[in-house]
Amino acid sequence: MYEHEHSSTHPADTTAPADHAAPTRQKTSPFRRTVLRTFLPAVAAAGIGVAGFAGSAHGSEAGPAAAAGGHSATATKLSHDSAAAGSTLTARSGSVKQAAAADFPTWGTRWTVHATADANSPAVGMINKTAPGQDRITADYQVDTGHKVCEGSTCSTYMAHLTGPVSGFLSVVAVDIPQDRLPGVPVQGGGGQPQPGGSRQEMLNRAATWLTANNGAQVPYSQAQVWKDGYRQDCSGYASMALGLPTPGTNTVGLATNRNITRPISLGELKPGDLLIDAAGDNNTRHVVIFEKWNNDAHSSYTAYEQRGDHGTDHRTLTYGLPGGDAEFKPYRPVKFAD
Repeated sequence: MYEHEHSSTHPADTTAPADHAAPTRQKTSPFRRTVLRTFLPAVAAAGIGVAGFAGSAHGSEAGPAAAAGGHSATATKLSHDSAAAGSTLTARSGSVKQAAAADFPTWGTRWTVHATADANSPAVGMINKTAPGQDRITADYQVDTGHKVCEGSTCSTYMAHLTGPVSGFLSVVAVDIPQDRLPGVPVQGGGGQPQPGGSRQEMLNRAATWLTANNGAQVPYSQAQVWKDGYRQDCSGYASMALGLPTPGTNTVGLATNRNITRPISLGELKPGDLLIDAAGDNNTRHVVIFEKWNNDAHSSYTAYEQRGDHGTDHRTLTYGLPGGDAEFKPYRPVKFAD
């Protein structure tokens, strides 16, 4: 079993829930993707350079429903012009894999980059805003979400964690490769160690998504259930989600004692994205919250994100761990921030 939440003597939400991102348009080309998956490997095997397959497609306003379905597309054409947009692949041994490990070309326009590995989570950016394939992406890991995203007949369950040109998660369907996952990029999950990297703001962005992820409402609390992104719906599952740890998330004791995840710090060192954890007692008393900011110069209270019993996801003023507050809470820093 996992931990229930502390109740709080502090007032309810002091901050409005995070706004939903505005809908964006994705331009897609199912025929083009099919050609890539069937034609490209044969061409590469023959040692023939293949430039990006330029083409245009009609898109529609992309929302949660659109992310799971294909769009109609105009006819596309193949190009062997090495100056065309896209990448040139050859059959030289290892060349494709080495290029893939560094960065990847994309196709189409206006692909949404999401806050979490969930195609329905809020947008944090966009690639190819004005021209097909104008951006190349770099990624440090990818997540098998188990949720299939399709563009025409091409589908993938993988979302890549981008390190550039935007930080966030992008469906691998947007990447101009013949595979349904990024070659040479590690897959997160299965109880492995957390992946390095990721900014404090990115962590807070992920934490905020659960405030409105339940059709505009907060994700409900549960020790037994997991949310659609694969994370357990209690406090430690929520913190694991925000940190980008493997699903379904570790428990509160793990967050406090695993030095591959956190290290102890002082209250005066607290920065956005750090944790305050009560790892004592049993699953009915342990709890973890995500520090966002001090509320005043006296540091007499702070604003934090938490997943608490009888409520669910919350964003409010707390005093856990402070003088006069619950002394069982201790501050910890996620080691992924490397400071």
